[in-house]
Amino acid sequence: MSTVAIEASSRSTRASRSKNVAAKAKPAPNLRRPRIGAGKSPELEAPQNQARVTKQEQVLTLLSRPDGASIEEIMHATDWQQHSVRGFLAGTVKKKLGFTLTSSKESGEARRYRIATRRSR
Repeated sequence: MSTVAIEASSRSTRASRSKNVAAKAKPAPNLRRPRIGAGKSPELEAPQNQARVTKQEQVLTLLSRPDGASIEEIMHATDWQQHSVRGFLAGTVKKKLGFTLTSSKESGEARRYRIATRRSR
């Protein structure tokens, strides 16, 4: 009698294992996020003949003003972090583009950066 009980119990575990395997064999749900702008209608998109304004152009416009711009103003205009703004000023504005960048600090105010002149190469 004990052998019959063992065979019956082994059958039940085999059946439960096959159910678990079948449950694991289901295809995984699509976890990819939908593409941004995938469902945009043509009316909402910017016209093709309109020029894009890049973040670099935005920053250079801010720096070209007579009073210049603070890091906080550039951060707000571009949605960059503070270290990214400083890196852009040092790497792109000064080194790549060759602008002379001046900074001034009034007492009690934030430091302001301004493009003085373009350096000759």
